[in-house]
Amino acid sequence: QVQLVESGGALVQAGGSLKLSCAASGRTFSFIGWFRQAPGKEREFVASIHWSGGSTNYADSVKGRFTISRDNAKNAVYLQMNSLKTEDTAVYYCAARLSAFTNYPYWGQGTQVTVSS
Repeated sequence: QVQLVESGGALVQAGGSLKLSCAASGRTFSFIGWFRQAPGKEREFVASIHWSGGSTNYADSVKGRFTISRDNAKNAVYLQMNSLKTEDTAVYYCAARLSAFTNYPYWGQGTQVTVSS
């Protein structure tokens, strides 16, 4: 059974930092991504990482502030978020896919990140 479990969401002040974690289990994935959805907005891509090679990809809005990383031994992916802005407030989701040519069929339940001014 595939499971993606996010943790680490919290209330933080603008300019602060937060680290999200995603624990993956059930099968081997090629890519793990982070997405977010703010109230009244569509879900958007944040960052992704190739599980074995470690190559990363970021949305322009978070480049230079967020860092995605993985720990293969723990089957975990992390999202380090620095210099947080109020517009980063959203529910953050961890998702997984099996190749670069498919969508993300596996999703976690999400974790709330709220950035206050």
